[in-house]
Amino acid sequence: MSLIEIKGLCKSFGSLEVLQNVDLTVEEGEVIAIIGGSGCGKSVTLRCIELLERPDAGQIFIDGQEITAPDADIDKIRRSMGMVYQSFNLFSHMNVMDNLCLAPVRLLGMKREDAEKKARELLSQVGLLEKENAMPDNLSGGQKQRIAIARCLMMEPKIMLFDEPTSALDPTMVGEVLATMRGLAKRKMTMLIVTHEMNFAKDIADRVLFFADKGIYEQGTPKQIFENPQGEKTISFIKKLKYFSYHITGREFDLMALQGGIYSFANRYGLGSKTTNRLQLCTEEIIYQILGKNDDGIDIELAIEYSEAEKSILITCTSIGREYNPFDEREEDEDGLGITIIRNMAKSYSHMYENGINTIYMEM
Repeated sequence: MSLIEIKGLCKSFGSLEVLQNVDLTVEEGEVIAIIGGSGCGKSVTLRCIELLERPDAGQIFIDGQEITAPDADIDKIRRSMGMVYQSFNLFSHMNVMDNLCLAPVRLLGMKREDAEKKARELLSQVGLLEKENAMPDNLSGGQKQRIAIARCLMMEPKIMLFDEPTSALDPTMVGEVLATMRGLAKRKMTMLIVTHEMNFAKDIADRVLFFADKGIYEQGTPKQIFENPQGEKTISFIKKLKYFSYHITGREFDLMALQGGIYSFANRYGLGSKTTNRLQLCTEEIIYQILGKNDDGIDIELAIEYSEAEKSILITCTSIGREYNPFDEREEDEDGLGITIIRNMAKSYSHMYENGINTIYMEM
């Protein structure tokens, strides 16, 4: 039996529809990473599972019990889940030990001494045993989040929900929290993790859900989603494509404006001076090669596409006119130095001619 089953989940906030007919099953021991752009419903889905947000329609079953049923014992069902938030949510007026022991003593009837023993075991697991008497305000962000995870584990949940657990952390603290979560995954804890840490999702998840268009747009194994996504929106999100384009309609185009645009684009995404110079030189050479071969009306579209995920750059140049392949050996003999420069700088290059349009590709 699935630990989580969602059927036809819908949720709106006023006129804003966030989730529409979402279906999902999560098996015991499964680790699911949930990714997607801002406002696509990732966090809302987790909050609906805990019934922190009341769905407008649909059913949610937790370990066979319907938490959305009118007569459901919501508090009892919630005890099988632990939720870790972006902002830690520790009780600032209590020390670490009191934060960990409060819920199991009050809700489970556990003796304080037994709760403290269990708390020390968990603090040891997350590497913070020496902080049992510390106040939350004296802890780093990474330490607070590890304490928050330990506090959830005090209730012995079957399911852990993580809502962007590292988004509020300094980059130096992210690793310690992710290491704690990796430990849970090794112990086969069932987890749903909303995250923007793509490499972490790739390493830890059994399944990745990409949210868009009011629900699960695409799902699959990390290999399928990160290496071979099928949906257009998934591809765009995974590759994190950045674009620069420039349109040329005459021989007296503004070369300085083009080069300045390329410089600003490269600088914005930290491409470095060497890469910037290569981009400027290759684009200048290919444009002048095309202009030299075009006796008709000039219509050249230049586009630079940068993938942060793959650290690759693709230059695409389209032009209307007669067929012209600058990489053809006969053309290269005539064109000389310009094409030689491109050949030496580009990782790969190709040409296609279709419907009166030349398309030149250069990968940097």
